[in-house]
Amino acid sequence: MEFTGNTISLSSFKAHAANIIKEIYGNRGTLIITQNGETKAIDQEIRSYEETQTSLAMLKIIAVGEKDIEEGRVQPAADVFRELYEKTGKENYK
Repeated sequence: MEFTGNTISLSSFKAHAANIIKEIYGNRGTLIITQNGETKAIDQEIRSYEETQTSLAMLKIIAVGEKDIEEGRVQPAADVFRELYEKTGKENYK
């Protein structure tokens, strides 16, 4: 995967960390940090990071569901609702 965006050397990041973090927070951005010309780290604003983690979690849930479908671990929704009703006595699941 090739990253695009703001790139800075590790030495520059160290020298200007406070200002860089303020800028990233204000712009909800991502910063690529290099060392000896190679990408070594990513500095990302926390809200963007949390959104990324939430998206990854949802993708994992979808992948598990798709695998269950492929392996035949499914049952009709009507059966699931009937089972819930039998266990709880509640009929309305909306």
